Amino acid sequence: MPGLEDTKSQMSLLEEDPKQVLLEEPESTPKWLVTLKTVATLLVLTLLMPLSLLATCTVYVYHTLLGESPQGDCPPNKVKTVMLTGAKMTKCLQLARLFWKAGHRVVMVESHKYWLTGHRYSRAVSKFHTVPAPEKDPEGYAKALVDLAIEENVDIFVPVSSPASSVYSAMAKERLQKHCEVLHFDYDDCRTLDDKYLFCAKARALGLPAPQVHLITSPEQLASFDFSAPEHVGRQYIIKSICYDSVTRLDLTRLPCPNIKEFAFKLPITKAKPWVLQEFVKGKEYCSHSLCRDGKVVLHCCSESSAFQVNYKNVDKPKITQWVQKLAEEMKLTGQASFDFIETPGGDVFPIECNPRTHSAITTFHDHPGLAHAYLEAPAKGSHEIAEPLKSSKPTYWLAHELFRLTQAGSMAQMREIMGRITNGKEAMLHPEDPLPFLMVHHWHVPLLLLKALWHGKEWVRIDFNIGKLVEVGGD
Repeated sequence: MPGLEDTKSQMSLLEEDPKQVLLEEPESTPKWLVTLKTVATLLVLTLLMPLSLLATCTVYVYHTLLGESPQGDCPPNKVKTVMLTGAKMTKCLQLARLFWKAGHRVVMVESHKYWLTGHRYSRAVSKFHTVPAPEKDPEGYAKALVDLAIEENVDIFVPVSSPASSVYSAMAKERLQKHCEVLHFDYDDCRTLDDKYLFCAKARALGLPAPQVHLITSPEQLASFDFSAPEHVGRQYIIKSICYDSVTRLDLTRLPCPNIKEFAFKLPITKAKPWVLQEFVKGKEYCSHSLCRDGKVVLHCCSESSAFQVNYKNVDKPKITQWVQKLAEEMKLTGQASFDFIETPGGDVFPIECNPRTHSAITTFHDHPGLAHAYLEAPAKGSHEIAEPLKSSKPTYWLAHELFRLTQAGSMAQMREIMGRITNGKEAMLHPEDPLPFLMVHHWHVPLLLLKALWHGKEWVRIDFNIGKLVEVGGD
């Protein structure tokens, strides 16, 4: 599918040439080519609609013949109304389904821009509402959440934040918690966790292993950084924007490099939008999702990481779990946190960043009967139990991404690997009890986003079906 994802990730380019400077001035794509790509993608989605209909109808009929599994036996006085934001993202749909399956009521919320999300048609959703985009109207966002909490008699608010909104949800917490429980970090903790510099600095201050970090507030500072100082000799670094950037986040150019000054002055570094110079740690990358309550980790999963995350399989990494437990205990955290870790060849683990929000790896809990309890009930006093994906749970994938990879496969071995993921895994959106979102995302939600981009002549990098948006340079 044209533009669905990069055919060769920047991470793999780095493996070939670690010194390669990947960040270049973006070249403006001719308007006709942007239009052609958008129209071609719309055509492909149209042609794939019979396949989607077949998949949707097949799982529905099969499930109907087997008989529907009942919802959880939740007494009426125990039923909770859960308000979830981030409705366009699969992780929100996953949580909604598991709360609904446990017998609870779900109110799904999204910004006005994504009113078209296919997830609003899920059986798990009792009510769907749109609110102002928090990064554009923080006050309006907070007020809308409070109004919805009152209107819908919400018992608990679980933000499934986009990168831009996690801090704004923390800002709204003080007002919102007067009306319902808020399963999110306080503002100060959220800012610390979300800031790539403050997070590593905090971890090191707590005695936890973490890479060296340096705050960079101008291109001049980076260009003149003394990499020859004794404390930097033998180390490599990468430079990352502290503010989330869906495009430059993939650039892992290792520093120092021969053309450091030229490289530095291409970066949009300012005091208002600083970057972090972080020690490069060699090893294998993992991502994790953890739910913390009152300083205890009550739910956790971990998966191998990649540049473009659309495959999740839970792996047992005790050192990563212990690291997160220690941080949660020391900071007395309550909320959802996603971490990226590097495991060195020697088995040590180092965090490279934290995102104070739900991770898409939560999809590995797709058949877990205890997730709702972990989210909605405070842990028993003295309990150290951590809910983890079932050992029998299949890894998750997104069919559209795998089909695109099939078109890019360069050998039969690659094709067999992709088909193996499809046949042995679980499509993250397609569920036999709730098949409509799968159909609506692919043939309503994404096509409308593409038509809007076509109308406005907007350039986009790729489609991310996982998070339900077109990835654009400088986008949300």
